[in-house]
Amino acid sequence: MSSDENFLDDKSLKKLDNELQALISRVGSDRKTESEVFDKSTLSVLEKLISDRIINTLDFPISTGKEGNVFRAITPDNKFLALKIYRINTSTFKHISQYILGDPRFEKIHRSRRDIVFAWTQKEFKNLERLRRAGVRAPKPILFNKNVLVMQYIGDVDRPAPMLKDVVLKKPDVVFKEIIDFISKMYNDVDLVHADMSAFNILMHKNKPYVIDLGQGVLREHPNSDDFLKRDVHNIVSYFKKLNIRADENKIYNKIIKKS
Repeated sequence: MSSDENFLDDKSLKKLDNELQALISRVGSDRKTESEVFDKSTLSVLEKLISDRIINTLDFPISTGKEGNVFRAITPDNKFLALKIYRINTSTFKHISQYILGDPRFEKIHRSRRDIVFAWTQKEFKNLERLRRAGVRAPKPILFNKNVLVMQYIGDVDRPAPMLKDVVLKKPDVVFKEIIDFISKMYNDVDLVHADMSAFNILMHKNKPYVIDLGQGVLREHPNSDDFLKRDVHNIVSYFKKLNIRADENKIYNKIIKKS
């Protein structure tokens, strides 16, 4: 896609504006939120996705985070996708710079706000690709463009899959073991550490966990990867301890790194 953002014609702008107003009316959003998420650059990307027949319309918001928003989208053949839109003008970078600046894949990026957001989007796409190679259950990445990431939608027709923290597990021991196995596979099979693994960043769909929010994931060669790995293990062990699953986080951590 061209870096020139002035190619939107009146018809395209009107279509996008109608879609955004319909979305806003459904969720009771406001103009401030609209301007923060749907700036001109993002509208250009959405127009490109529509013209390329990747999506046909935005359906409803799935989640809102510090750096971005996730929406469900509908394709021309009435299937669902998830669109993650990172906010360019209002994202906070004190949090995310530690995960990008130590990543050798992004050594040459400029330090501007826009460049960091675009790199963050690309980083999440690449990390999701690694999870696919490792056989770790996660949304399938489809494409990224600037600050927009298109990926598989996890959920059903009526609602998106809930976070782990909001679910009553039938077999918490089984889910715990699978998540720990995911952490191990990421580290040992594709040299990746999630760096923010928690009950907030795991979805439950059909009684199975899906790992999400991979933007901050780092390679093993990142200087802080071991600390991040320890934190991931600690977060999961601590959460499942509330569900009467007892595990030694130091033993789990040592077992993971000894496989490498």
